[in-house]
Amino acid sequence: MSRLGTLGARLYRGEVGYDFVGKRKIWYGVSILITITAIVGLAVRGLNMGIEFKGGAVFTVEKASSISVAQAQEAAQEASGHPAIVQKLGNGSMRIQVSEVDGAQAGQVGDAIANELKVPADKINDEVVGPSWGEQIANKAWTGLGVFMFLVVIYLAIAFEWRMALAALIALIHDLTITVGVYALVGFEVTPGTVIGLLTILGYSLYDTVVVFDSLKEGTKDITKQTRWTYSEIANRSINGTLVRSINTTVVALLPVAGLLFIGGGFLGAGMLNDISLSLFVGLAAGAYSSIFIATPLVADLKEREPQMKALRKRVLAKRAAAAARGESLDDPSSEGAEGESTERKATAASAVVGQRDRGRGRPSQGRRR
Repeated sequence: MSRLGTLGARLYRGEVGYDFVGKRKIWYGVSILITITAIVGLAVRGLNMGIEFKGGAVFTVEKASSISVAQAQEAAQEASGHPAIVQKLGNGSMRIQVSEVDGAQAGQVGDAIANELKVPADKINDEVVGPSWGEQIANKAWTGLGVFMFLVVIYLAIAFEWRMALAALIALIHDLTITVGVYALVGFEVTPGTVIGLLTILGYSLYDTVVVFDSLKEGTKDITKQTRWTYSEIANRSINGTLVRSINTTVVALLPVAGLLFIGGGFLGAGMLNDISLSLFVGLAAGAYSSIFIATPLVADLKEREPQMKALRKRVLAKRAAAAARGESLDDPSSEGAEGESTERKATAASAVVGQRDRGRGRPSQGRRR
């Protein structure tokens, strides 16, 4: 078995582990700091909305490998009088976006760009996008997001409980806020591909969370009938037990997305790959983080407020104090931590001693018979 597999087995059995839940205030603070940074970046810089949302014209220049991005950007700005965004595509062509250009102006701007770049006019294709289409896309995206959130909360409340549903919802909002904030700070253009990426990460964000919740649900069955673990400790064991699985699935998912972002978008110049891959990359990483450091510790916080869990914690701490006074340890993984088991072990040891005495008594009598 590999070292990672051995570590995963030891984490699953509770032989080793990190106190994620016990240090939850640190993670809450880190998450709040990151979220505030994202919100400030969003408020100060704002989102770089594509022409699909604010309207404009897109000019595609064929066989533009000899034209630099700076040349095309300068030519488009002089021809239209508006800022232009230029992207080189993988097939050697160039995509020029100019906002605030309507259908009547598109032809004239296209001819002016052709003259500035010294390319034939028939090598430039123009496409006009109205702002109403982008508004429809945004409204449908918000509607889809709202419906998704509602269905997720209902499902998790039925499959698990309302506290887990609330924690998962907070984790989702956390992931979306960070992803949108990164877009604002980096300055990537927001396109329909970005919206698709944001909607896609919602499922990935929930995946690790549901895995931990399922382990937690299984581990807390009849929790009040034992006095060894508190709810928070079982929650922490659930995180550690699924930690290696979460890391593996996240890394496997991030590798192809990183290929899209850094190779496809960076080297091949595929603009739309940047739009969708950045949202996927940030969202996947944030989702893995929130499932471990936000969602499950938050569930533990909410559950520990229940009277039953408060009473359980008092019993567990009282029993540990009594065991410490007797010089015993309840943290041994081979021990179940119950007083009955300690008594049973003492009885077994006593029986072994009695058996040895009985066998010892029998040997002399057999010798005398001889």
